[in-house]
Amino acid sequence: MAAFCRGRHRWKNTSCLHILTRNLTGRYDYDLVVIGGGSGGLACSKEAAQLGEKVAVLDYVEPSIKGTKWGLGGTCVNVGCIPKKLMHQAALLGTAVKDSKKYGWQITGPISHDWATMAEAVQNHVRSLNWGHRVQLQDKKVKYLNVKGSLVDEHTVKGLTKAGKEMILTAKNIVIATGGRPKYPTNIPGAMEYGITSDDIFWLKESPGKTLVVGASYVALECAGFLTGTGLDTTVMARSIALRGFDQQMASLVTEYMEAYGTKFAWKCVPKRVDKLSSGALQVTWTNTGTGKEEKDTYDSVLWAVGRAPETKGLGLDKVGVRLNEETGKVLVGADESSSVPNIYAFGDIAEGRPELTPTAIKAGKLLARRLAGQSTVLMNYDNVATTVFTPLEYGCVGLSEEEAEKRHGKDAIEVYHAFYKPLEFTVAERDASQCYIKVVCERGGDQKILGLHFTGPNAGEVTQGFAMAFQCGPTYSHLMETVGIHPTCAEELTKLSITKRSGLDATVTGC
Repeated sequence: MAAFCRGRHRWKNTSCLHILTRNLTGRYDYDLVVIGGGSGGLACSKEAAQLGEKVAVLDYVEPSIKGTKWGLGGTCVNVGCIPKKLMHQAALLGTAVKDSKKYGWQITGPISHDWATMAEAVQNHVRSLNWGHRVQLQDKKVKYLNVKGSLVDEHTVKGLTKAGKEMILTAKNIVIATGGRPKYPTNIPGAMEYGITSDDIFWLKESPGKTLVVGASYVALECAGFLTGTGLDTTVMARSIALRGFDQQMASLVTEYMEAYGTKFAWKCVPKRVDKLSSGALQVTWTNTGTGKEEKDTYDSVLWAVGRAPETKGLGLDKVGVRLNEETGKVLVGADESSSVPNIYAFGDIAEGRPELTPTAIKAGKLLARRLAGQSTVLMNYDNVATTVFTPLEYGCVGLSEEEAEKRHGKDAIEVYHAFYKPLEFTVAERDASQCYIKVVCERGGDQKILGLHFTGPNAGEVTQGFAMAFQCGPTYSHLMETVGIHPTCAEELTKLSITKRSGLDATVTGC
């Protein structure tokens, strides 16, 4: 038996069992143990440590079904926001190269894209972020453990290493921030055997080639967008509508632009099976629910983007009594992120009813850390959280969709101001701007409080972020009209909205 001491911690090595014991004072090993090293978990742990708490983070990435694995940082850093935005930028640059000819740039020879070069650059950047997160944890004196965590009781966590060794940690409070992973359809033969997900696409060293993207979520459309933009033959297969949960008029504009951009859409189609041919190609068979006919085609890759599932399995939640939503599998939480078990908290994608967005998890994690450290009582405000879909024509929004506003207030009680506009950048390049559109949904009476703001166009995220702050201050249509725009920008079109849908007038912006 071997043992070593560090402060009040003592490790005992007994064959494959490591036990972190407490000293005789009865105090916990840590003030806070966080299970999950994604954006939210890291933010929570670092904030707590800065406030004087003793903190440990447990993070372990199960390889995808295809064997893809990555480092510290969670979905956003490794297989989400960061690589997605970089590959989206690669696609935008391809469009810019085409536009540049109209602006006088002399480009000789054919233009082509090399996936391997892009992938290596993106993956190297992601690895630098992995290392950066580890350095930050060390600098802030947060103990990082590359182990799989599970609950023993409301103050105890068991960690399991890749080698199968166990350790026990005790903490005053435990936070679960394990996020989610992409789902595979379990009823489609060949789906798991031959398909990939967003857990894999960003780590491919070679081009995925002709690709079928199954699903019409924002993940599906964003991936299809940059695949098309980098020159790949791409088809989106959608069972029903695109961007469920978003404003459907805006969703239609996004997909219309994508179709004009070159992405193919197979609407009202449901895949039945995936077979690998002797040539190596993947033959996908599906049913067109509109015609009732069975159809098929071959692809080099099939990307499933049919939703995400919370990473709750293996956490031992049922053993300690943490309640889940039986339908979604997510942890039921209160306004303070508390679970049904005292001292156990959950937030981010794993928590029921929370937006599956990185910035909300980061903010919620920081606020939770402050409350647990006794430094604050402020709760996370999940209302009016802005977001952007990084499709070829970006879509940014904050607040209610038009459908949700009608549902809550009634159609006669809302006023919708809107405009079709043409970005100045599109003019010389002679690009079609038919889907560049702005919509502001307001209460019809009183001060005409703004309920929702929607924007499709270049740099939608940058535009929407600025207006998002106004939603924390109760913006009205009058406030918008009193704002002086920055000329010439796309964002300034929001400050000039005067046509309502109710009026039936042409909402096309003319002049500069």
